[in-house]
Amino acid sequence: MANPARSFVRTTRVDWLLMLAVVGLLTIGSLLVWSATSHRDDLIGGDPTAYLKKQLVNVAIGVVLMMMVLATDHRWVRILAPLVYLGSIAGLALVLSPIGTTINGSRSWLQFGSMSIQPSEFAKLAVVIGMALVVAERSEGRWRPRVGTVEVLGMLLIAAVPATLIMMQPDLGTMLVLTATVFGVLAVSGAPRRWLGLMAAGGVTAAVAAVASGFLKQYQVDRFLAFTNPDLDPRGAGYNVEQARIAVGNGGLFGQGLFHGSQTRSGFVPEQHTDFIFTVAGEELGLVGAGALIALLAVILWRALRIAARTDDVFGRVAAAGIACWFGFQAFQNIGMCLGIMPVTGVPLPFVSYGGSSMFASLLAIGLLQNIHLRTTTPAPTRYTAAPRMLAVR
Repeated sequence: MANPARSFVRTTRVDWLLMLAVVGLLTIGSLLVWSATSHRDDLIGGDPTAYLKKQLVNVAIGVVLMMMVLATDHRWVRILAPLVYLGSIAGLALVLSPIGTTINGSRSWLQFGSMSIQPSEFAKLAVVIGMALVVAERSEGRWRPRVGTVEVLGMLLIAAVPATLIMMQPDLGTMLVLTATVFGVLAVSGAPRRWLGLMAAGGVTAAVAAVASGFLKQYQVDRFLAFTNPDLDPRGAGYNVEQARIAVGNGGLFGQGLFHGSQTRSGFVPEQHTDFIFTVAGEELGLVGAGALIALLAVILWRALRIAARTDDVFGRVAAAGIACWFGFQAFQNIGMCLGIMPVTGVPLPFVSYGGSSMFASLLAIGLLQNIHLRTTTPAPTRYTAAPRMLAVR
């Protein structure tokens, strides 16, 4: 039976700033999804709150997953890390099998009745904890912990398997996020700079080779061309970027009001409840509201980096920093494509965009951050040893 006093102490040690920022984003995101879909008769089937209800279910499931990770003993987190990694690999492999489903030109989904799962979202977290485990297992216990060639190769191998499967889908947006995350994990783990330089050069070479060899699909190439020149095909590949800019520009300082955005109500922005959810914030909440959303994302990154800096556990430090890299680049990519400063690649905005897979993976990552934080802030006698029993006085 759990000790109530101990449970209370554990609860009070939760990083509440991190939790409040997540709750704020979940609330804003649910409202934006509702606004983006309430007028879409082709999506809602006569129920204006259909997608709001679905998103709230996604949030509820994600919160349960987060609490499960938060409450798990840190030793079990490390024990289960390989299983999480292998599970994500299995999911990515199934996507490429006959049971995989193609949506918007990418074979990235598994369909289970009315529910669809995107394994590549979970692969981001799996790669982070897999690389963190490699560093921890190789460096802990050494007199002078050091990340050398063996450790770097091990981390790159951990990332290479899911990266290869993701490129075979192909899912270019997830691949960009995964690449940035791997680079960030290598940097914070203490990998030699020459490896970071080699990885950057290899990434550029691979991108050029993918375009030159025709590996990328035509619509993906068109998106990059539209990014460099939106006027090149304003009714085709450049349409999303142009409409997104118009929607954000319509918001002004304070926005047109929730549920009153002209571009949003007219349905001019494609995939507005998922990849382009930020355009709803820009149009209906204006610069102030969109800025508040970005500020909440910044708080999450700040708390993740602070958790990484404060922990004395190698696994926790690398995992927390890796999660910060993942969230940071994905948010930048999503918001950037809505503003026209990044190419359209189809990645969700963490905690805000509609979708179960992204929500589950993001909240699992928050649970892991809280787990690392609790281990760091728990007093030393209870972190490593069981509480001593009181001897009865006879």
